[in-house]
Amino acid sequence: MNNFSGLTEKALELVVSYVPKLALALVTLLIGLWIIKGVVKILRLSLDKSKVDNTLIPFLASLVSWGLKVLLFISIASMVGVATTSFIAVLGAAGLAIGLALQGSLANFAGGVLILIFRPYAIGDLIETQGHLGVVKEVQIFNTILLSPDNKRIVIPNGAISNGSLVNFSAEGKLRVDMVIGIAYEADIAKAKQILLELVQNHPLVLQDPAPQVAVSELADSSVNLIVRPWCNAGDYWTVYFETMEKAKQALEENGISIPFPQMDVHMSGAQAA
Repeated sequence: MNNFSGLTEKALELVVSYVPKLALALVTLLIGLWIIKGVVKILRLSLDKSKVDNTLIPFLASLVSWGLKVLLFISIASMVGVATTSFIAVLGAAGLAIGLALQGSLANFAGGVLILIFRPYAIGDLIETQGHLGVVKEVQIFNTILLSPDNKRIVIPNGAISNGSLVNFSAEGKLRVDMVIGIAYEADIAKAKQILLELVQNHPLVLQDPAPQVAVSELADSSVNLIVRPWCNAGDYWTVYFETMEKAKQALEENGISIPFPQMDVHMSGAQAA
């Protein structure tokens, strides 16, 4: 009975001692998270106003948010009564174990840092990497977010991007549109070339420098293939492609130049025919 009473008294002492600390720690946690959210929001607004590159803003905001949260948790542990030095030692050991378990995530973080340093792409660029094509929407700590042409959200790890091949269609500001248009073998090649060249030269979105080009690219099975190569700004690529293909068919047909479909001629000898 005495032992039970002693245990009860100790339990009450612990409750009286730690409940206020836990309550204060909980309040501090909630207020701290609210303040961190506000600080990150203010940081984003400040970076926007200071005209910092859009690629850096989400990365820096995420980094500051995680850093402040780690400091907040250490402070709360100290308030509860956990020795800070011991906590940091335990945190370091746990960090090592977690680091070994999450090597991929650390590689993605390092990849994100490399992307921000070497700048292979920026927000708004059209890129192709890891088998995906899309416009860069955001560069986060671990991932890069793309929007595909059909508006799908694509999440690609930064480590894979930094260690793999990447095509940036927007980096140079302008692109060459490559189109192949076939004409019949009996058609006037010079006339067809002139029609297609005038067509792309008169297109409002086609650049005159570099000059567009039309040339014979292949003598195919059923057609003489002409390659049409106008230049345009990166954002106008598909508009130029689709409109030129449509108008090319109309212009060639209006001038009596046919676009043949695949066909095969079969010749039989007299003996076989009999």
